[in-house]
Amino acid sequence: MPEGHSVHRIARQFDRNIVGRRVAASSPQGRFADGASILDGREATSVRAVGKQMFLEFDDVWLRVHLGMYGAWDFAGDIIVDPTIASSNGRMGQTNQRGTVVDDDNDEPIMDAAGENSLSSIGAPRRARGRVRMSEQTRGLEEETEWPPPVVGQVRLRLLTELTCADLRGPTACQIQTPDEVASTIAKLGPDPLVDDVVEGEERFVSVVRRKPTAIGLLLMDQSVISGIGNVYRAEMLFRARQNPHTPGRDVPEEIVRGLWRDWVRLLAIGVEAGQMMTMDDLDPQAYRAAMASRDDRHWVYHRAGLPCRVCGTSIIVEEAAGRKLYWCPRCQA
Repeated sequence: MPEGHSVHRIARQFDRNIVGRRVAASSPQGRFADGASILDGREATSVRAVGKQMFLEFDDVWLRVHLGMYGAWDFAGDIIVDPTIASSNGRMGQTNQRGTVVDDDNDEPIMDAAGENSLSSIGAPRRARGRVRMSEQTRGLEEETEWPPPVVGQVRLRLLTELTCADLRGPTACQIQTPDEVASTIAKLGPDPLVDDVVEGEERFVSVVRRKPTAIGLLLMDQSVISGIGNVYRAEMLFRARQNPHTPGRDVPEEIVRGLWRDWVRLLAIGVEAGQMMTMDDLDPQAYRAAMASRDDRHWVYHRAGLPCRVCGTSIIVEEAAGRKLYWCPRCQA
């Protein structure tokens, strides 16, 4: 499932490529035909991401999309992209984004085993003619030879401008909402550091966690408590705080709870700008390059079951918590 940084990056791509343009909307799959007919011919006027959900405004109606476990957006055409997702054939949604950023020292791209290349996304965007599928997995450049591009697979919604095509596949939610319904949906979500006032968000988060008997490892995944955190960030944040994931929220010291919020503020910003869930700090250039080239070097505990803890050497354990895998160190987080 895409975590908060991915959805914010998706919204940024919509802002650059769709907002301010009139769209032809269709549902090639047929499951969103009525909704597409409402959007067809309208101009996209704004976009916002809150946690794992994106809201695209068309004057007096909104499109709400929650990608869920398998959803993704494909972009094709004359696309304004970040360097990290430059004209690559990839998927935007399930995970991070791919591209052609190079290392200034040797002009070589930094790619991981899945084809990712997200050394940095800071800097001016550029235009590229091609197809961009935004996710954490990537394939390669595919030049468009037909316009509009042919429909591939089960496309729930296609938004087409004169220059850009955005195809949505496999979302958990894709629906038309009124402004009041959008406000109601967002009101049910926990604070998002990139949307809400950071100080007020911290107080909301602390207030909720400190009165809950639910384990902190579950609270961090509860989108009504805090927005955007998924399985990777949950495991990494708890390790960084040296916090046992099974401790009831009300028993976690207040300074730890505040530290978790502040760490999320930091990590979310890094994820949005770098295009990667980078959770290790203070890496030297060589170690940073290795981390960007391999997910195995990017995290403290996530996906490291049975491997020695990077701090104490104890084997990292994995267990199931509410249907999701939870990775943690039984010594550092005792």
